[in-house]
Amino acid sequence: MKFGQSFLLSLAPGLSGCGSDSSDNDESSITDALRAMATEQRLTGNPAAGRNLPAIEDPVPQLGMKLFFSKALGGLTDSACVTCHHPLLGGGDDLPLPVGVEAEDPDFLGPGRLHSVAGHHFDGGPTVPRNAPTTFNIALWDKVLFHDGRVEVLDGVDSHNGEAAPIRTPDSAGNVSDPADPDALNLTQAQSLFPVTSAEEMRGQFMAGSSNEELRQALVARLTSQALPNTWLAEFQSALNSNESAAELITFETISFALAEYERSQVFVDTPWKDFLEGDDEAITLQAKRGALLFFTAPAAGGAGCSGCHSGDFFTDEKFHVVAIPQIGRGKGDGTDGDDDFGREQTTKRPEDRYAFRTPTLLNVTETGPYGHSGAYKSLREVIVHHLNPAAAIDSFDFTLSNLDPAIQKTNAERNTRLALAQLEHNRSAGSSKLANVALSSGEIDQLEAFLQTLTDSCVADDSCLAQWVPGGPDPDGLRLLPSNQF
Repeated sequence: MKFGQSFLLSLAPGLSGCGSDSSDNDESSITDALRAMATEQRLTGNPAAGRNLPAIEDPVPQLGMKLFFSKALGGLTDSACVTCHHPLLGGGDDLPLPVGVEAEDPDFLGPGRLHSVAGHHFDGGPTVPRNAPTTFNIALWDKVLFHDGRVEVLDGVDSHNGEAAPIRTPDSAGNVSDPADPDALNLTQAQSLFPVTSAEEMRGQFMAGSSNEELRQALVARLTSQALPNTWLAEFQSALNSNESAAELITFETISFALAEYERSQVFVDTPWKDFLEGDDEAITLQAKRGALLFFTAPAAGGAGCSGCHSGDFFTDEKFHVVAIPQIGRGKGDGTDGDDDFGREQTTKRPEDRYAFRTPTLLNVTETGPYGHSGAYKSLREVIVHHLNPAAAIDSFDFTLSNLDPAIQKTNAERNTRLALAQLEHNRSAGSSKLANVALSSGEIDQLEAFLQTLTDSCVADDSCLAQWVPGGPDPDGLRLLPSNQF
């Protein structure tokens, strides 16, 4: 047994309860144990170290920001990338499930955004079947993007954010890199090709029946059209430092590149936890230090075992696990009634991947809820409690969804959730699950939550700091999405 784990076992009585000080377990001893554990796990607190990352002030991210906020990339010009990923909403939309196209008020973002009941193509509930992942720190993912990993670096390639690596996407034919855009520079650029093609997110019924590539070319034509006041050519020429024509400069390759560089500039890793690891003993509280020991210690050694999946400085193994988060919403067309979501199996077609979803990063987790692939949990504490005992959490879950806003489609939600729980129990029996039931006191859960709060960069909770990622100045096409509400 390693020093940190052995020490935690000796501290177990003092770690229980409400985290009060103990004469037997002074803070310096707990600090020493935590530092020893961090050394064992080679933690530095800075997952961005050694990476080539753009700054928001750079010309290409500035162009990408204007595109990100423009409804010109929405098929019906009623949605933009920022509709579901606003910096002031934690890089997401603060909703359990997003409302993309056909909203009552296209410019109303966040809680209270509702789907238009007059829409022809949806039933009045959220149009998107999974929670919007945050764009914050997207540049730090090296293997997969999306909840089911449908954009992924091919096996065996180790590269920062998939730079210069073969990348598989929904446009790929089998286990090969994307033939539609083989020159995607990284995972983020590959990912940016797809929200515009989703009927639920940005496309609507625009060019229904056409291919993804035909749709993208239609959006390019819109940006180069002279039918409306349009200064996109000047924006691209300035950002790319070129005097070439629109035909040369405004392509979906350059659009996706600019979008990706804007997203990749959203790097927020300056956390109290990083400060602690860099030597500041006072950067986090005693309560948080106790929570960190629980987080990084296996259940067999008296801990919660969270780092079994939320590992490393980025707090994710970038793998897929069944944790049976309640399955709410319209689903992905799976199951008996088409309202289930089989998760990773959607991509791999392997039954053993059913109900497995990507391990999310925990950096800035206090600002990136609701939680789970379906956004079923609004509070951080709720999702902690679920991980400690999924069956008990599901038994007490309110499947009327009365606590969620807006009202979420709930047909067969409990049935589908219990099928996911059965898959988890099967995986446990087979020895393929890392998720063990852990009995923690209310005070120990407080400690875990206190630790997770140290993983938030102060900038993401400061609107004035985040204002750098919100465009000002001239609007290239008059279609910039300016929220009609305050948040």
